[in-house]
Amino acid sequence: MTWLITGGAGYIGAHVVRAMAGAGEKVVVLDDVSSGIVGRLPAEVPLVRGTVSDPGLLADTLRDHGVTGVVHLAAKKQVGESVEQPLRYYRENVHGLTVLLEAVVEAGVRRFLFSSSAAVYGIPDQELIAETAPCVPINPYGETKLAGEWLVRAAGRAHGIETACLRYFNVAGTARPELSDTGVFNIIPMFFDRISRGEAPRIFGDDYPTPDGTCVRDYIHVADLADAHLTVARRLAREQGTGDLTVNIGRGVGVSVRELADLVAEVTGFDGEPVIGPRRPGDAARAVAAVDLIARELGWSARHGVREMVESAWQGWLLRRPEAC
Repeated sequence: MTWLITGGAGYIGAHVVRAMAGAGEKVVVLDDVSSGIVGRLPAEVPLVRGTVSDPGLLADTLRDHGVTGVVHLAAKKQVGESVEQPLRYYRENVHGLTVLLEAVVEAGVRRFLFSSSAAVYGIPDQELIAETAPCVPINPYGETKLAGEWLVRAAGRAHGIETACLRYFNVAGTARPELSDTGVFNIIPMFFDRISRGEAPRIFGDDYPTPDGTCVRDYIHVADLADAHLTVARRLAREQGTGDLTVNIGRGVGVSVRELADLVAEVTGFDGEPVIGPRRPGDAARAVAAVDLIARELGWSARHGVREMVESAWQGWLLRRPEAC
């Protein structure tokens, strides 16, 4: 097998590349490097610069590298930005996927793993969110991921492609400091950013129907997420006629925002109380994955805890921002 990994120079993508290449899988990366970092990639992994919206480049890449499977991670992924720029998100995430699938079908590629998101669920009122929960996304980003799943499954059924859709919950941490997330869009780097500026972490709302009044989320270490991709990719490569697989990637354990803020303070040495702000529109009180399906189907489960996520993320933050020491 040779796997094309789109978006492989990104935060999650680079971890997936290293996990798969490190396990002996042959991989090639397609990335326009608009948000990715070339230095994250191992020197021996070929990088094709470009986008999934370029059919000619896709055809050449699939042919020249003898690609037999695709791991598709390239996408726009900021919820707030998707609300402001829905046309861009549908163009990048849905149209781009359509072009990629057309190239895959034309090239005779028969394995396709799609990076989806728990955002497809919207705000389900469930203690643990199973893959059978209704999908009612509440923002364009979630809509594009759900539409992407539909496209992948439909193409798989029509053209005999083995497919899998992985619904990530809250991704955090890093396997190495140099692979860390460079954005300040998720809660842990948002906490780090405020602490680095001498400000208290901000919590959005403390009046939710949860034990401490703050939102509860399921956090998954990016190294575990990468390992899940390797496990699912090998399942796709090994088995024929299994149809499509859709699984949650999480720990099945809820952590409140206040608990997370306390842990961040402990790891960073911040001495103070978080600031409580108003709720953000669309934030669910609780969003925790049911993880029985992937355990049953693939024998996979996460290995890293939240402390490891915070500690590794802090080391990555300090590497890129030494003034925060």
